[in-house]
Amino acid sequence: MTAFPFEISATDGVARTGVLKTARGDIRTPAFMPVGTAATVKALTVDQVASTGADIILGNTYHLMLRPGAERVARLGGLHRFMRWEKPILTDSGGFQVMSLSKIAKVTEEAVAFQSHIDGSKHIMTPERSIEIQAEHLGSDIVMQLDQCVAWPAEAPAAAAAMQLSARWGARSKTAFGERPAQALFGIQQGSTFKALRQESADRLIEIGFDGYALGGLAVGEGHEAMCEVLDYAPAMLPTDRPRYLMGVGKPIDLVEAVARGIDMFDCVLPTRSGRHGQAWTWEGSVNLKNARLAEDDTPLDPASDCPASSHYSKAYLHHLVKSEEILSQVLLSWHNIAFFQALTAAMRAAISEGRFAAFVKDFRERQRN
Repeated sequence: MTAFPFEISATDGVARTGVLKTARGDIRTPAFMPVGTAATVKALTVDQVASTGADIILGNTYHLMLRPGAERVARLGGLHRFMRWEKPILTDSGGFQVMSLSKIAKVTEEAVAFQSHIDGSKHIMTPERSIEIQAEHLGSDIVMQLDQCVAWPAEAPAAAAAMQLSARWGARSKTAFGERPAQALFGIQQGSTFKALRQESADRLIEIGFDGYALGGLAVGEGHEAMCEVLDYAPAMLPTDRPRYLMGVGKPIDLVEAVARGIDMFDCVLPTRSGRHGQAWTWEGSVNLKNARLAEDDTPLDPASDCPASSHYSKAYLHHLVKSEEILSQVLLSWHNIAFFQALTAAMRAAISEGRFAAFVKDFRERQRN
């Protein structure tokens, strides 16, 4: 028995569209989750994020446990109340940030010990502590198991050791999570770019049993083609009746290619990070608003968009804001980018439902290439 029903309404090839029904609302898939690292999607209010059509956002366990502190968030009513977001929230386990951001990290069978990148304070993260923070203190709707993600390129022995540790931590995470009718727990497939390791990881996760399954260890430097090669086989190793979540991905073309290979959910900091640096994503590819040729371009980024940032402001004005280093440029471009990613997933849902997804993918590839 899973916490949240997952209803697949249509398929086109291996691409699927459906709904993950949670206690706080439906998540339409394919779904893109804006990243709210420190209880905020950077530069945007929750009302702006909701206006783009986002059904769910992601919060970051590592950052929130260090500042303001997981127990403090709990005392203030949990993450939803703290940041005033009433829809579902998925929290990552904190494992990736521990490995990539902490000043010193030491992994043992029991836990990972690390020093905060903020003040050097020492912390211990066990699978049990990660579940406690996510499920109890933050109150997230979808909780992720603690895992170990190896850097790329990874040698097979190192990738195998991390995958096997992640599987053991997955079992401990499941025990710590227990039965929670209003929350779900996702396991994380590891194995880098090694097919046999991915299969072993999937087999062990399925034996444990999770409400959903994530593909970890990608978008860590292997490049688009290598990622797609893994996605050619890895999603099919996971149960067809549960959501499949590709972590930390990615560019618009990455989302489209991944959906074509059976992925349902995504998160990435790219839309807001790009927006803060003057880059907009559109149906015709990316636009660099720093470019001098846009200084007198009176057209908006997307006149057909419902998002005011996309349709109400000219590229010339956005160029001016970026060049002037005005904060409004970061707000408007982040808002536009989140809206575009939501429009992209909505378009994919429609294309799958109408049986024209292959044509959609071909057209999108051509438009992004030009």
